[in-house]
Amino acid sequence: MTENIHSISVEQCCSYYRIEVAFVHSLDEHGLIELTRREEGVFIAFEQLTDLEKYMHMHYDLDINIEGLETIAHLLHKVQALQTEIRTLRNELGQ
Repeated sequence: MTENIHSISVEQCCSYYRIEVAFVHSLDEHGLIELTRREEGVFIAFEQLTDLEKYMHMHYDLDINIEGLETIAHLLHKVQALQTEIRTLRNELGQ
């Protein structure tokens, strides 16, 4: 089972970060992170932990609700897309 090597159970993760399991499930339900469900339980991939930490800090430290996190994530994706477009256009112009 290679997947187990690259993921951690949600319960272990929440225990480590001292956050609520419901919060992580809520992030998954809103499409902000992706959880994997298997017979052994629910897991989060290590590569998703950076996003989890980002959302966790915004939620717990800045008191931003899930809907606010969704909005922020959407705007950040738009900014990244625009930055990519600017780079592409600059390359086409030879700058």
